[in-house]
Amino acid sequence: MKSRHLRMGLGFLPLFECNGVQAAQMVIKPGGSEGGPDNRHQGADQWLFVAAGTGVAIVEGVRRVLRPGSLLLIERGERHEIRASGRQPLKTINFYSPPAYTADGDERRAGKAS
Repeated sequence: MKSRHLRMGLGFLPLFECNGVQAAQMVIKPGGSEGGPDNRHQGADQWLFVAAGTGVAIVEGVRRVLRPGSLLLIERGERHEIRASGRQPLKTINFYSPPAYTADGDERRAGKAS
């Protein structure tokens, strides 16, 4: 069993992985964003769950409002950006299948293990 208490500090932090799935937390300050028009994961699908805050996801040019309880699937290769639009940080839990990041938060090349 793996377990971790999330403090949800600003930034991106890979947590752990098991059986080809990786968990990570991401916190974006109000008015901030992660990703952009060229951001995509070539080798992994990303499931994003909003724990707190509000924002907008732009995936392949389509905008989706994010609020607590929102669940978003960003499929491998889809260009995407996540923006925090509220007065509080946007706090998300993300799952990548297969794992997309090293323990240091660097993106893995598609199909490469750590």
